[in-house]
Formats: sequence, C-alpha cells, structure tokens
Amino acid sequence: MNIILLGAPGSGKGTQAKQLSQKYEYPQISTGDILRKAVADNTDLGKEAQKYMQAGELVPDGVILGVIEDRLKEDDCQAGAIFDGFPRTLQQADGLESLLKRLNSRLDLCISLEVPDDHIVARLTARRICSGCGQDYNLNSNPPPDDGRCTKCGGQIIQRADDREDTIRNRLAVYRRQTRPLQDYYSGRGLLHIVDGDGSPRDIFTKLCRIIDDHDKESV
Repeated sequence: MNIILLGAPGSGKGTQAKQLSQKYEYPQISTGDILRKAVADNTDLGKEAQKYMQAGELVPDGVILGVIEDRLKEDDCQAGAIFDGFPRTLQQADGLESLLKRLNSRLDLCISLEVPDDHIVARLTARRICSGCGQDYNLNSNPPPDDGRCTKCGGQIIQRADDREDTIRNRLAVYRRQTRPLQDYYSGRGLLHIVDGDGSPRDIFTKLCRIIDDHDKESV
C-alpha cells in the first residue's frame, strides 16, 4: 500500500508517518530528512537545496522527483511506502503518478492532517534539535538542559533556521499557495481523507489506522 500524508509544516506528519511505518512495516519516505542530510554532508544536491530550505521555499520538483525515484527502487519499498510531506505540488503529484506506473504500482490513500496556523507556529518555534545527533527537544514538553548540551551525545542544542517564526509563516504561505490544491487533486481521484490533526498524537494515530485498515478491508 502506498500512502501520502499531507499537512502543513509542523502538522505532525513526521511523527505519524514514523509510527505508521513501524506498525505497517512500510518505509517512511521523508524528502525533508533526505535533503537535510544532503545539506549536512555538503553534497551537490545539498548545496542546491540549502538556499531554498533556509528561505522556507520548496526545493525544485526535478530534484525532489529524482530523490524519490531512487528511493522507491530500493528493496524495502517493493510492498509499499508512506510518503511524509510529498508530493507538495501538482507537478510532483503528476510525477509521482507517472513514476508509480513505471514501477507497476499505484497510490492507495492520501490523508491530510489539518491544524490551525497559530498552533503550528507555537509548536515549531518551541522546537530545538541537537546539532550532533539530531535528538529532538521542545521548550514546552521536553526542554533542553540549561547548559544547552544534548543529554544523548553532548552536542550543541540549536534552533533550526526553518523553525524561526518568520520562516515558519513563509513556509505556511508557500504551503497554502502550492500544496492545498493537492486536496482537490486527490479528492477527484477518490483517495483523499481529511483528519483533524489538532488532538493528541495517540488519538490522531488511532484515526489514521482506522482509515488505513478500512481501506485494506475494502481492497480484499
């Protein structure tokens, strides 16, 4: 089963995709994680993507689709995948559809998490991350130590550039302009499910599993 999770930055897509991946044993495909690693490794792709990511803009479709194609050809994607925050544009959606056809596969579900913008800003501006190991912290729910050092590896805890309020609001504007039309795209194909993403992670996960399990039963 191939499943897309849509939602604005900070809507909880990554958390839910990780849990779904563990439950259903489909790999989580997060272009954000792939691209951030490329930036950290200072690869050619990372250099190209960095200027867009720091400004809160979308990385060009050609770069993203190339990353996705390489990933889907790996062995662990043969039974399906969970797309975390991809596609983000109609062009990427068309590209994914063509790619899946070439791989003799198809998209099964598109689930969109809906969270108010102000709640997203509050979530993301409180987020911190270890520059060494990537351990997550949160000023409200999991505050970092007073010395600003990671309890796991001792690395410096930082606020990512794309977690500052001005960048977040720009990312939300980009999302509304370029990604919202995907709801119409997948609704027209009978694949879209809207989920209130403003509850507890456990409650949201339960809702997502119900949608996936119901679809699986209908497909039998």
